[in-house]
Amino acid sequence: MQNINDGNAMRMEISARSDNESFARVVVAAFCTKLNPTLDEIADIKTAVSEAVTNCIVHGYENGPGVIVIRCEIEEETVTVVIEDYGVGIDDVDRAMQPLYTSKPELERSGMGFSFMEAFMDSIKVESEPGEGTRVIMTKQLGSRSV
Repeated sequence: MQNINDGNAMRMEISARSDNESFARVVVAAFCTKLNPTLDEIADIKTAVSEAVTNCIVHGYENGPGVIVIRCEIEEETVTVVIEDYGVGIDDVDRAMQPLYTSKPELERSGMGFSFMEAFMDSIKVESEPGEGTRVIMTKQLGSRSV
């Protein structure tokens, strides 16, 4: 999403608070509606956004203050969603993306956030540096159903 070509894009910042998670998922879903997605596709996107935003809140900022930046772009039939925090970062992204891994077992976290994102989106890329924050880039193709 570095270069916004002829696609349609949006950007918003929200406070890293759990009560903003539902707002984020609704805004991203609404942005995608111009591609005429199915209800299942919208549910997939909302679930992936929820997981990414929750990760920012719980892990990135450890339930403290912070800002989450959400960017979306539509190019042709593909939506790209970028969710970024400037929190503690991830020291080992590969390990963090393993199913059932959690850095917060005391909070009874399931460790399935990245797995859900991978299951519901077509692609996911995670970029992170300890002390610098984390960026999750997810894509999903919509509206290309055969009749």
